[in-house]
Formats: sequence, C-alpha cells, structure tokens
Amino acid sequence: MKRHLISAADLTRDDALLILDTAEEMARVADRPIKKLPTLRGRTVVNLFFEDSTRTRISFEAAAKRLSADVINFSAKGSSVSKGESLKDTALTLEAMGADAVVLRHHSSGAPHRLATSDWISASVLNAGDGTHEHPTQALLDAFTMRRHLSGVGRDLEGRHVTIVGDILHSRVARSNVLLLTTLGARVTLVAPPTLLPIGVGQWPCEVSYDLDAVLKTSDAVMMLRVQRERMNAAYFPTEREYARRYGLDGLRMAALPEHAVVMHPGPMNRGMEITAEVADSPRCTAVEQVANGVSTRMAVLYLLLGGSEPALSTPAEVPAADTAGAARPEESK
Repeated sequence: MKRHLISAADLTRDDALLILDTAEEMARVADRPIKKLPTLRGRTVVNLFFEDSTRTRISFEAAAKRLSADVINFSAKGSSVSKGESLKDTALTLEAMGADAVVLRHHSSGAPHRLATSDWISASVLNAGDGTHEHPTQALLDAFTMRRHLSGVGRDLEGRHVTIVGDILHSRVARSNVLLLTTLGARVTLVAPPTLLPIGVGQWPCEVSYDLDAVLKTSDAVMMLRVQRERMNAAYFPTEREYARRYGLDGLRMAALPEHAVVMHPGPMNRGMEITAEVADSPRCTAVEQVANGVSTRMAVLYLLLGGSEPALSTPAEVPAADTAGAARPEESK
C-alpha cells in the first residue's frame, strides 16, 4: 500500500477490512469519559480546504485531536490562496512547517493525486473530496455504517445489495462507494435520470436503472444523494417536483424496502426533494449516525497512515488484528 489515500481504488479488500475493524476499536473511545488516545502525539495534521465544508473538516479535526495530533486548519478563503498562491507554493509552505499529513479538499478533480505524486511535500496525503472525482473516507464511513446494520456473522457486506440514487454525475461519494462496496463484495445499483449519469458509467462495476421502485424491494441499503445544483450549468431535469416524484424517497417508497434495510444520506440534505422529512427523521435513516461514524473511521485511517513504524496502510498480515485493537484500548492511554 502507498502512504496516501487518494482513491477507494487504492484499497484492497484486506486494507478496507483492516480500516473498518480498526474503526470499531476507535468507536469505543467515543464511549469513554476522556475521548483521547496518545497515538499521534507530536504529529501534525493539516486540513487544507480549498472548498467549503462543515462535516468533513470538523470530522477530520475531531479525529486527529482524539489521536492527540496537532491540527492546523487552512482555509483558502482569507489566505494567500485568495491572493493567487498556487497549490505548489502552499504545499511547500506546509512542508517547511513539518506537516505529517495533509487532508486536502479541492474543487479540481485530481488535485490530491497531483500533490501526492509531486516532490513538493513528504507528508501523507488524504483526499477529502476532489471536484466530482472521489471522496474515499466518505465511502469508508458509509461501509462502516452499513456493516454495523447489515452484516451477519462473518458476512460483512458480501452479497448485500446497495442502491445509490440521485445526482451520480456530480457525486464523488457515488464513485468512491461503487469502488469500495464492490471491493467488499456488495452488489451496487445506480438509479438516476439519464441526464444525471456520467459518460462511461456502463464501464463501472455496477448496475444502472432508471426505475427506483423496481429496485427498492431487493435493496439492503438505499443511499440518497443530494442534487448538486451549485455544480449544474444546465437543466438536467424538468422541475424539482418531477424529480421528487420519480427519484425522491418518501414514506410510501420506504415502506417497500425490506424490514432490515436502512436509508442513508451523506448530507447535506435537500428535504422535500431527494428525501422527505418523514424519511429523514425516521429511525431507519442513518444520516446522523454516519456523521458520528465518520470520526471513528477517519481516526482509523489517520492511525494506520501515521501511527505505525511505516506511514502506510498495512494489511492484517503486517499488523495483527490484536495489535491494532490493542492500540485503542483505554488502559494504554492512561
């Protein structure tokens, strides 16, 4: 494994399962009175955000601080970037400051890859969302949430059917989820109007449908995506009401799901469009739980990238499960 996390495609099945298993250990920290581990003491994590974000930035910040890392939050607005400073110059500045990990969100697809493959910086690079490309840690926290609700003994997500609905064209969440869930053995179906599907989607390792009602009864999880109107420069569907009628999830459609199925949303929501308030506020919706699970999952990723003797995601053969679990045990952080 490389020492960066740029794409969900970077993860083997063993890598993904190690992260999810480690996240379970990290989740136990949240139940303790003191929610901290000393694992990354002395390390510096920089949140470098060229795009607005609330959930992702705060989640990475909380994850790093719970591992006792020093955190620097860098926002493009009000910084030298707004004065014309390039990504290269910003990276060189962070290198001079001794950053150990850079969590990068950028409006340009491929920016994290460019940073990770350059000689500008020696830190580990984590992709926190790049353009309409990918968002790998979101896919990991989604898989973590699904596994908690759906996995039987030893099954994980093998054979589970996950339906992803909505604005696939502009969604980095959808791309990362397709890659990761397929790696974990799940079957994925994308549902969207033809105008909101990317060119070449037929080459993705998933199925495509235009009929939401036809796939609900066999779905173990339904992930509703926000319609990203801020990225749209044309009319992709007639009206919001028409979109909601054909592709929105309401109480009637939720009732058609199997009893064990869950409803997911990466947030923020357009209530009344892709999801009704009735569904968003129901016990079957995991949106708030996903936020909490995001901290545990990102703690796991940071720990595996920076906490070991080698700053790389390790496979179970390299880091035994017992050792990984032990690093998160309460008695070792006292």
